[in-house]
Formats: sequence, structure tokens, C-alpha cells
Amino acid sequence: MDIIGNLDYNIAFVVVAAIYAVFALGLNVHWGYAGLFNIGIAGFFALGAYTSALLTKPSADPRLFEDFKFGGNLAASFEGIPVVGSLDLWFVVALLGAAAVCAVVALGIGFLTLRLRGDYLAIATLGIAESIRLVFLNEKWLANGSKGLYNIPRFLGDVVAPRNYDYLFLVVVVVVLAILYLAVERITNSPWGRVLRAIREDETTAAASGKNVFKFKLQAFILGAAIMGIGGALFTYNTRFLSPLTFDPLLATFIIWAMLMVGGSGNNKGAILGAFIVWGVWTRTQFLPGFLGDPEVRLFLIGFIIVAVMLLRPGGILGEGRKASRPAWQQKTASPET
Repeated sequence: MDIIGNLDYNIAFVVVAAIYAVFALGLNVHWGYAGLFNIGIAGFFALGAYTSALLTKPSADPRLFEDFKFGGNLAASFEGIPVVGSLDLWFVVALLGAAAVCAVVALGIGFLTLRLRGDYLAIATLGIAESIRLVFLNEKWLANGSKGLYNIPRFLGDVVAPRNYDYLFLVVVVVVLAILYLAVERITNSPWGRVLRAIREDETTAAASGKNVFKFKLQAFILGAAIMGIGGALFTYNTRFLSPLTFDPLLATFIIWAMLMVGGSGNNKGAILGAFIVWGVWTRTQFLPGFLGDPEVRLFLIGFIIVAVMLLRPGGILGEGRKASRPAWQQKTASPET
């Protein structure tokens, strides 16, 4: 592979790994901080992806199929489109729309499921995620059914040369990931985040101390889902194609859990690190000779890594570590009694 080919491959790798890191951050809010066993990630993945696509595509009405096929932009159908100079802002609208839809759906799901515990919550979220996927598969009017959406317009695709687009999108994804990381880091290190950790460790004690456990769990569920929605939107603009088969449980749920477990649950840096490690293993091993590059063998290797990490570093490579209310240099030393 030549130098340009290597560069393009590495850029594509970083983009996808960073997108998965966004999902890992969302899952870390659910599991790492609130202790919510959500294995319905694929549902929020699909909602975020389809919402962003539909915000930049015309209706999936069969009468508009030709426009649909060649990738029109929904913004072109409206007057008063938000613009800065000659640049439309529908990418930002799509990101926020994806987050909002996932948050609203999470609100409804949360009211129904968050009083369940452990395995029961996992089963419920898995079933709901599969139901969401089947809706997109069977309701052709909504998102073209099994044929999917394709030729989804790129962000700034009209003003950036195709050969330079990957560099632009790399910057966009990394900036979005950095903003989300800083926001989640600040939120989870606040008093709100400490309540979540208390609920995760002992829900009964947290309730006895006067905390509304259900309310905090619902807030965490909504926040994590909104972050996953943004991840789905970024995924859409990277692939420019969606179908219900895109949201296979392997790549839309299991591998994200693997990333969090390997990197370190309860640690936002660990979630990002785990995303890059696991995605690196999954993609780089496809070039191994013979049967070693088969998907089944690569999946086994990820499972082996999870087991090894759980044995050697049960909290993940970075782990949660100790949390303080404030940095040591900000804490006041009590004056001695006289």
C-alpha cells in the first residue's frame, strides 16, 4: 500500500474509531456512571442515523424516489434556510435533531423500563431496539424500507473538493468528540455525577439519603441516548448510506460494549481509548493471512481481549480511579480548634 493509500486508510480508521468513541461515551453515562444495563444501543444508533439522514433528504414518498435516489437536500425545499455566508447549517441541525429525537424516545423508554433491574432492563432495551430496527425495515414510507437511504449529502460537500473531504470530516468528528468528552467529563464530575455513582453502587442507600433514584436514572438514560444519537448522525455523514441491516447487533451493540469494558467503565478517557483499541483490532486483523482474517476469528480475538483485560485489569485498562469532589489544590484545610 503506497503512502497516500496508507494515509487515506488511517484517516478513515480514526474517523470511524472516533465515531464509535462517541457511542462509548454515551454507554459510559448509562453503565459506567448510572449502572444501567442497556444493550439496546442499536436502537439509538438507528434513530440518530435515520433522523440526521431524513433531515438532509427529501421525503421517502415513492413519488419522490428519483430525488431520493440522487440525494436531494431537505434544506433546498424551504425558504429562510439558516446560512452563514454561502454555507448551510443543516449539518448542525441534523446533529441536534438526532440528539433530540433520541432523547425524547429515551424519555418514553425510560418511563417504561427503568424500574426494572439488571437482566430485565437489558432484555427490555434489546427488544425495543430490535422493534425500532423492524419499523425502519418494514415501513417503506418512513425511510425507504429495506432499500435504505443512499447518496446522503455530505457536510459542505458543495464547497469542499472530494479529495479533501476526508480531511475536513476528520476535523469535524474529532472536534465533536472533544466537545462531548469535555461536556460529559464536567457533568459526571459534578454533584449530579456523584449521585449517579452512589445509585450505581447502592440504590437503596441513595434512596434512603433522600435522592430521587428514578429521576436521576432517567436523566442519565436521556443524556446517554442523546450522545448516541449524535454518534448515529456522524456515522450517517461518514457512510452516506443507511439500511436496517446497517444496525447489526455485532457492530451496533456488542462491539461498543467491548470498547467500554476494555478501556475502562466509569472513565471517559477509558471509553475513548477502548474505542480506538477495539476498532483497531477489528479492522487491522482483517489483513491477516488465511482464515485468521475471517470475521469469526476476529470476533473470537476481541472476546479473548475482553477476558484478558477482565482478569488482569477488572476495571478496564484505565479503570474508574478515585474521585474527589474538588481537586486537592482547591480544597480548604480546616483550621485547628482552639
